[in-house]
Amino acid sequence: MNAIYDAKWLKAEGKRNKRGFFKTNRKRGKYRAVEFLKEFTLNGRVAEATLDITALGVFEAYINGKKAGCDVLCPGWTSYAKRLQYFTYDVTTLLYGEKANSLTVEVGTGWRFHNVKEWSTDEIAGDGTALLCALSVKYADGIEERFISDESWRARYSRTVFNHIYDGETADLTIKEPEELRVKVFTHPKSVLIPAEGERIREREVIRMPAPIITPKGEKVLDFGQELTGYVEFTAREKAGAKIRIRHFETLDKEGCVYTANLRSAKQEVNVVCPGGEFTFKPRFTFYGFRYIAVEGVENPDPADFKAISVYSDIKRTSTFECSDPMLNKLYENVLWGQRGNFLDVPTDCPQRDERLGWTGDAQVFAKTAAINFDVKKFFLKWLNDLRAEQKPDGNIPNTCPVNRFRNGYGSTGWADAAVIVPWELYLAYGDAEILRKNYPMMKGWVDYMAHIAEANARGTGKDFVHPWRGSGHYGDWLALDNGNDEAVRGRTDQGLIATAYLIGSTEILIKTGKLLGEDITYYEKLRDDAADFFRKEYMTGGRMKQDTETACVLALEFGLSKDPAATAKQLDEYVAAAGGLNTGFLGTAYLMYALSANGYASRAYDLLLKKTPPSWLYPITKGATTVWERWNSIKPDGSFASAGMNSLNHYAYGAVFGWMFTNMVGISPDESAPGYARVIYAPIPDKRISRVKGSITTARGTITSEYEFREGAWYFAVTVPEGVEASAKIFGKERALVAGTNEFSIEE
Repeated sequence: MNAIYDAKWLKAEGKRNKRGFFKTNRKRGKYRAVEFLKEFTLNGRVAEATLDITALGVFEAYINGKKAGCDVLCPGWTSYAKRLQYFTYDVTTLLYGEKANSLTVEVGTGWRFHNVKEWSTDEIAGDGTALLCALSVKYADGIEERFISDESWRARYSRTVFNHIYDGETADLTIKEPEELRVKVFTHPKSVLIPAEGERIREREVIRMPAPIITPKGEKVLDFGQELTGYVEFTAREKAGAKIRIRHFETLDKEGCVYTANLRSAKQEVNVVCPGGEFTFKPRFTFYGFRYIAVEGVENPDPADFKAISVYSDIKRTSTFECSDPMLNKLYENVLWGQRGNFLDVPTDCPQRDERLGWTGDAQVFAKTAAINFDVKKFFLKWLNDLRAEQKPDGNIPNTCPVNRFRNGYGSTGWADAAVIVPWELYLAYGDAEILRKNYPMMKGWVDYMAHIAEANARGTGKDFVHPWRGSGHYGDWLALDNGNDEAVRGRTDQGLIATAYLIGSTEILIKTGKLLGEDITYYEKLRDDAADFFRKEYMTGGRMKQDTETACVLALEFGLSKDPAATAKQLDEYVAAAGGLNTGFLGTAYLMYALSANGYASRAYDLLLKKTPPSWLYPITKGATTVWERWNSIKPDGSFASAGMNSLNHYAYGAVFGWMFTNMVGISPDESAPGYARVIYAPIPDKRISRVKGSITTARGTITSEYEFREGAWYFAVTVPEGVEASAKIFGKERALVAGTNEFSIEE
């Protein structure tokens, strides 16, 4: 068994005075980082050494003053009551043989501030911090020795006097001798420990030389030119005791001044009490979503002294895209930056305001695109493990994962369906049936839960089936603009319609999965058929939807519910034309472009893609966006903002459009019958408004590339297929086989 299981959980408390009272009260110590220290002497030359370590909170470990590993914000965010990752580092080169050594671990609050009741015990509160670690040393002579966290350790307060995921970090660098604390061993479950399974959180891109701005209010602002998630490292030269304050924010207001209202209660600050002389500082226990910073306490901020460091899970880029339209190229870059900024250990909804949660709905609509842009297999598998841990015994799935202090509830249609859709999209992208095998019970549990609600709703109605929607708590077609109020959060599409469509869609995926795994899916085939019959009778007349929303049509087409798809697609096209564009929300937008292009309206889909007025994907770019917005109207044409209560400028959900761009413009898709790009379908749908398209995806089987352009009355194509990959092309209704290597051909207009 790993040595960490022999270690003891440590926490720190203020030392007692003569009367037996703690000198440090809870208020003073709350959200203050703690250092745990151990000095030890080794007894020979070290052959190898490993450090196994975790914390309640987030940690940084140093051996003889050098950091162990290059990860940040460890051990990340999991369902702490059931799963807590520990990390293993090779620290052989950091140790001094036959000399005195030191191990120092600084622990900050991290995600534990969410203060979920289940994370608190009689021994430690949900916002408390603690350490568990074991250093295992093997000497050159073969003898082994272990140093575990126990009563022999010391503790003291850190110079990080405040740290908070939303509010930021404060450091007092004038503190020369931090206050000593009492180490206490306490009982906390070790059964929840798991080896680190997600992608490591790392420092990635660095942006230097921000543009200096003095706002009309006299605020000293630095513009990094790119919205990102991470923090700023800066160098300063202020006198001892001087205070520097840095505020992080996304945009300037219409007057060109600092705008922080959309952060809600999140302060997003760095505060430093300077030690005197030159020093360099960066936060270590939090992160910020920002493009701009406002600097106070520095007379004339020199841009050369500041750099922004992007921080996110160490996912590897797998896609490329370039075309003749510069704005579409920018859209692609914005989608990439939105994914980087929100794939920080969990797929979050935003990195800046007082939320930053693993919303399941956002994850499911973006999963396909996510797996095109980056290798997200390991990232999502870790998150799915938490989703399974959070599933209720009755099969219900949370709307956010890990569950958080907001207690956002369970069972919203299109959100909880992530339990089915995300594993399926990962299977298609990576071809690993084990993903389905491992998650099948969760997938089945969610479908069963919906089916039970539908059955309950049908009792006493004389019907075999009634939609599985019940009560409040459903988000519907979130942020759709089809109800006449651009500040409304729920679209007009009927909740029962959405719930029935998603039940059918998830059941169909479950049926496919069950067949692959050899499961009995008879019940689910009947459930799908009964639900489809109900849908057609309740919500359709012939091939047309009774409700006149784009999303109603889109869902009918996407989930194969229309017996006359041509009529439904025509209805959808009519609605788009009448609206002058899209008015769909999170759920409808995810499938809108596919519904159009798959049913003969690709030109209309391109109209939507190329539209530059709101609402559209390119409109934010005309307003200077460098990531994807949460709302179609986050910044309005007159420079005013949508409601500050919910207006993130870095929110990846609508970036799911790049999935359509890649499969329909670049033209590369995995064949469902041979997933993981073992067999490739090459089916681009060119449009003359975009005369040149080039893109690629790197898969486990090699890199697949596509390039084409229109010249002299013909389209010229070149597609490269790796060895061992089957491929076929279907373009303008003409089919052809493709071979390994580069295939070049032309098709006249």
